[in-house]
Amino acid sequence: MAELPSALALGQSLRNHTCSARELTESFLAEIDRREPELHAFLTVSREEALAAADDADRRLAAGEPLSPLDGVPFAVKDNLCTKNVRTTCASRALEHFVPPYDATAVSRLRAAGCVMLGKTNLDEFAMGCDTGSSAFGPTRHPLDPARVPGGSSGGSAAAVASWEAPLALGSDTGGSVRQPAALCGVVGLRPTYGRISRSGLTGFAPSFDQVGLLARTPADCAALLALTAGFDPLDATSARRPAESFADQLEAGVRGLRIALLQEGLDEAGPAVRRSTERAAACLESLGARVEPLSLPFLREMLPAYHILTAAEASSNLARFDGVRYGLRAPGAGWRESIRESRSAGFGMEVKRRILLGTFVLEKEQRDACFSRAQRLRRRTAADLREALGRFDLVLLPTAPETAWRWEEERDPLALYRSDLFTVPAAIAGLPAVSVPFGEENGLPIGVQFMGRAWEEALLLRAARTLLQEV
Repeated sequence: MAELPSALALGQSLRNHTCSARELTESFLAEIDRREPELHAFLTVSREEALAAADDADRRLAAGEPLSPLDGVPFAVKDNLCTKNVRTTCASRALEHFVPPYDATAVSRLRAAGCVMLGKTNLDEFAMGCDTGSSAFGPTRHPLDPARVPGGSSGGSAAAVASWEAPLALGSDTGGSVRQPAALCGVVGLRPTYGRISRSGLTGFAPSFDQVGLLARTPADCAALLALTAGFDPLDATSARRPAESFADQLEAGVRGLRIALLQEGLDEAGPAVRRSTERAAACLESLGARVEPLSLPFLREMLPAYHILTAAEASSNLARFDGVRYGLRAPGAGWRESIRESRSAGFGMEVKRRILLGTFVLEKEQRDACFSRAQRLRRRTAADLREALGRFDLVLLPTAPETAWRWEEERDPLALYRSDLFTVPAAIAGLPAVSVPFGEENGLPIGVQFMGRAWEEALLLRAARTLLQEV
């Protein structure tokens, strides 16, 4: 990554008039044209809109009135975030032609800061998946090896940043959908604290877990992107009333004096190269002055099934609205019941149907106590365990994904795919922030390690991520 400029460096070049925002935008659009036939990271490229926004940025920059450090810098948007007058499909036939009349708050804040939207990126349908393979419009390929997966569900956003089709991207992270593809593609992926970034305009999968996440090439870029998107939003009832802050002030402070926990559970389920990278990261942090100690979380393996039960239950309720009556795909039927059934059958792919059926099953009266209520109790208990651990430690270090990017040709059943969320689910269950940073590789494929921290301490996470990335 060293040979490519950061998004902040691009913004500085624009302010120095080294290049124009139009020239910068055109260079990224050209790279999209070059890479997309093979990569398929984008579902929609908003070329004319991007060039118009770039021209507006050039007028501000010429007048010496930039709106933000990223004014004129392009970004991409995962296609489950609403974008005014630009179609938002959620990678589903159900919404193939849906064009929202408004922007998601995270998108509107970036536009207001002068950032230039390049288009909408591919994802697993309705963000339900781990490899971007359930997209109704075809999979995204890994930017280093098209025979491999980029991860998911924000695989399009991660691949776009890793391939330099975009310097920044928005994604969403329900159980790891930003961090896992970031690890597989070799970029930085941040899931902020639940409530830090508004969910208004984000199509709901499991709202008590969903968060808008950020993808970039450096922690400093993530900090700048977070500063522009974070903050209270009256349009989102879960938005936290937190004061505005800078997330970049601590980036250079290092890790000396920090107490960092190295998670023990689950390491035996990670591949040898992933284990070595995680242990090497721990040793590196110790050499830089941090105190690293082992941490046991006995319920780690139970978190994964609990997560899938709870998110499937929420998805079952959320996706009931996609019935073809008001918007989206509408299939003919003999009556209204038949029309709704046919619309949902034709509109949803197999993975979405699987999760709807699972969610409907665990919410049935006969199964509720044994499945849903038990998972809720486990969620409360594990969240309390994590908060207690983070009362003793500043950060928790753990792998991001159990393995590197696998080949598309490998046959994987759903349970094997769900296992890729093993290390990302804990932060999601507890609503805590976590960041994946590239650290190591296997056979030329990136490996990511992950920091998990206390609520509202994204600045500390990004500080640790920057320190570690400098040691790669």
